[in-house]
Amino acid sequence: MSLMSSHSNIVLCFSTVLVTESFTVTTDTPHVTVKEGNAADLHCQFSADFGQPRVEWKYFLPDGSNWYVYYDGTVTGKYVDRVEYSTRALHFKSTIATDDGRYVCEVTGGGGDHAGQATVILVVQIPPETPHASIPTSVTTGSAVTLRCIENVGQPPSTFKWFRNNMLMPENPKTNQAYQNSSYTMDPKTGTLAFDSVSKSDSAQYACQASNGIGDPKTSSPAIQMDVYDTNVGGIVAGVIVALLILAFIGVGLWFAYRKGYIGRKETRCSMASCVSISPPLLIFFCLCLSHPLSCCSNKPKVIYSQTQPDELDDGDFKQKSSFVV
Repeated sequence: MSLMSSHSNIVLCFSTVLVTESFTVTTDTPHVTVKEGNAADLHCQFSADFGQPRVEWKYFLPDGSNWYVYYDGTVTGKYVDRVEYSTRALHFKSTIATDDGRYVCEVTGGGGDHAGQATVILVVQIPPETPHASIPTSVTTGSAVTLRCIENVGQPPSTFKWFRNNMLMPENPKTNQAYQNSSYTMDPKTGTLAFDSVSKSDSAQYACQASNGIGDPKTSSPAIQMDVYDTNVGGIVAGVIVALLILAFIGVGLWFAYRKGYIGRKETRCSMASCVSISPPLLIFFCLCLSHPLSCCSNKPKVIYSQTQPDELDDGDFKQKSSFVV
C-alpha cells in the first residue's frame, strides 16, 4: 500500500512478513483407533530446518517405562515383522492387543542442538470373549444374592445384560410388569445382578451377555438354574433333637458301664483331677456326676483298721494291739 502527498513525492510502503516457527515436530494423527488385526499409521512431521535428523519412536507404558520401536535406523524387537518405518510415519501392517498405548516420535537435528517430539495414542479395539456367569444354584427365601458376569478381554470394556429363562431382563424391574414383584439391582458396567431379598418367584435359568460394539455380543452358556427354597425350620429342630438324644444315650451308657465295673476305678486316688486324667473332656461330666460321688470324688482319706484276734492276747497282761493305717 502506498500514500502520495500533493506537496511532495513521498511514497510509504507497507509489507507483511510471515514468520514460521523453526525446529517443530507435529503429528496429524494424535489419536488412532483400529480393530485388532487391522493396519495402522502413526504420523510424525518435522520442519525442514532439521535437515537430515535422527528420528526415534518409543512406546510408553502407563508407569512411564518405555522401549524403542524404531532406533538407529532399525525396527526393534517384537515389531520387526509387523512394523515398517518411513521418514514421516510408522506403519503397522497388523495390530495386536498389546500394541495399544502411547507412542512418542523424537526428532533430533543440528548436531543434537535442536530436538522435538510428538505423541500418538494408538487404541486397539478387541471384541469380547464369552463371559463367565457366577450364579448360585440353591438359595433360601429372603436371603441377599448377587449374580456376576465376568469378561475382561474386550477393549473398550464390555457392558453387560442379563437373561431370565431366555428373556432379556430390564435394567429397572419397575419398568416391566412381569418383574414388578422382583427386587433386584442391575449394573451394566460391572455385570452384577443383585437381589436384596430373593423369593420363590426368582427361581429361573439365568445367563448374561457381554458386548462393546466390536464384533458380535457374546453370551454365557449354558444358562444356570437358580432355585429358591423356603428355610426348613422343622428339619433344623429335628436335627437338634436327634443330636441331644444321641448325647443322652451315650451318657446313660457310660454311667451303666461304670456302675457295672466295665470302666475301671482307681481305689486309692480318685479326685477330680484323676477323673479328668482318665476320661476324655466330653465325659468328665458323666464321671463326676453320674458315677459314685462319695467314693469317686471324695477328698476324705480312707482308713483301714486291723486288730489282733482275742486268742492272741495274754491272760495276765493286757496290751494295746489295735492299730490303724491311713
